Amino acid sequence: MEKKKLIFIYFITSIIWIYGSNYVIEQYIPLPLMNFVERSKEILYILVTGGFLYFFMNKKEELTVSKEDQQRLSTLINSMVDFVNFKDGEGRWIEANEFGLQLFQLENVDYRGKKDSELANYTDFYGDALRYCEISDEEAWNNREITRIEEVLPVPDGSSKIFDTIKVPLFNPDGSRQGLVIIGRDITEKKEMALKLAESQQQYKSLFEYSPDIVYMMDINGMITNLNPQFDVITGFRREDAIGKNVNQLLPKRYRRYLPKFISTVVEDIKPVMYEINFPHANGNRIILQCTSLPIIINGSIAGIIGYGSDVTTLRETEERLRRTEKLSIVGELSASVAHEIRNPLTSLKGFVQLLQMDDVKHQYYHQIMLDELNRINDIVGELLLLAKPQILKYTHAGLQKLLTDVISLLNTEASLYNVQIEASFPENEIMIECEPNQLKQLFINIIKNSIEASQKGGLVSIELEQAEENKVFINIKDNGCGISKERLEKIGEPFYSSKEKGTGLGLTVSFKIVQSHQGTIHFDSLKNQGTSVQITLPVQQIINKRIQRLTKDKGKRA
Repeated sequence: MEKKKLIFIYFITSIIWIYGSNYVIEQYIPLPLMNFVERSKEILYILVTGGFLYFFMNKKEELTVSKEDQQRLSTLINSMVDFVNFKDGEGRWIEANEFGLQLFQLENVDYRGKKDSELANYTDFYGDALRYCEISDEEAWNNREITRIEEVLPVPDGSSKIFDTIKVPLFNPDGSRQGLVIIGRDITEKKEMALKLAESQQQYKSLFEYSPDIVYMMDINGMITNLNPQFDVITGFRREDAIGKNVNQLLPKRYRRYLPKFISTVVEDIKPVMYEINFPHANGNRIILQCTSLPIIINGSIAGIIGYGSDVTTLRETEERLRRTEKLSIVGELSASVAHEIRNPLTSLKGFVQLLQMDDVKHQYYHQIMLDELNRINDIVGELLLLAKPQILKYTHAGLQKLLTDVISLLNTEASLYNVQIEASFPENEIMIECEPNQLKQLFINIIKNSIEASQKGGLVSIELEQAEENKVFINIKDNGCGISKERLEKIGEPFYSSKEKGTGLGLTVSFKIVQSHQGTIHFDSLKNQGTSVQITLPVQQIINKRIQRLTKDKGKRA
């Protein structure tokens, strides 16, 4: 239509020019100059029409290039998965890609030249979102710089999409608004992944920070990279002081030679390694850690080692106590059968030796040795019977000072034989406790006798008695003798374990049982060649046993 109009104007203008110019020449140009003027008129017409043709051809080329550029731009923005929109300085839509039109349900709407608020009338669902765009556009204009915001758009299925929107305001040289370029990228999945990653990291952090066990991380060279707070609680050391150090600096010496093999097993064999170590606590005690180490695999390669260490000290001590209890139970069963079998022939042997002693004066020395050994066997059998069956204890009130004084008087003779002095330190006020006096005497005899035998000539055995708490008394028996090695100290109290040449290993077992039956505690401190200290703690009143006795009486009455 435009082409036909231009051709029509060209023909009319040409006719007017030809006839009009000819009329003017005939009327006003002299005859001699007429031919020159007509030729000049024709040349001018050619130049003018040629200039117009050249102008229109250039415009056509520019228009073609512009259309091609526009086509390329349209192809480019339509191939983008982002929302792209161009607006003029008044906020009217100039161009938008197909993704944006589909996003706002404007595929069949002639959007060009319209503002967001006008386009809002074409889509009920996105009406509010489009009207809000004008507000956010105004903020970008006022900022006069590239503005980045996150916009949440609802989706008809009830969900929503999050767009990372960039708005670029364009200005004319005079500062007036020229246009606005808007690019919005759907980051919904990215935000969800970031949220899941954050949740995963929080879960990992919670597992790491609040685990009841020690959680450790180290590189493949054994350098500690991280420790959780439980390290401070279990070991007593500060994790800040351990992080950054090689694990060699923390492990006891006896474990260091195994470290390279341990790391290679985890890293090369790619399998978990479990082991137990005795780790020094900050307070000087030893704790048992059960450790499990696993490889850290990142992008298919081993990046380090992660593991956890459980404090199994109490568990191992309980297992040891159970083992000792089982051993004691077996000893009791064995003792019950052996003791009764031994005592019958033992009585006969002792009677016959006494008869021989009366008739044979010449061999009195040998007869006495035989009687002493038979008495010793009888004492051992008595100890076996004590272990064999539970004793029904009848508690009475007794003075500890008197019990200890009687025991000291009894053992003074033996102490003199070893050239050992016994010193006693008792409070002035009499300490009365509920106990089975004979068993406590047996307990004190066993402990003090061991101290005398362990002391060197000219040694000293000190006995201290005090009541530091209302319902507890403390007895401390100390000597400066040969002491007990660490290995033997761990097994002390086990049946048939003795360091004495003629010892049965039952004396301390019986002692432990007596203390246990009195609801007390016994503890040994000793160093080789520096003496031994035995701390015995006993309750003043046997409260629990009283309740048991009362319940037993009540059941008897009901029966």
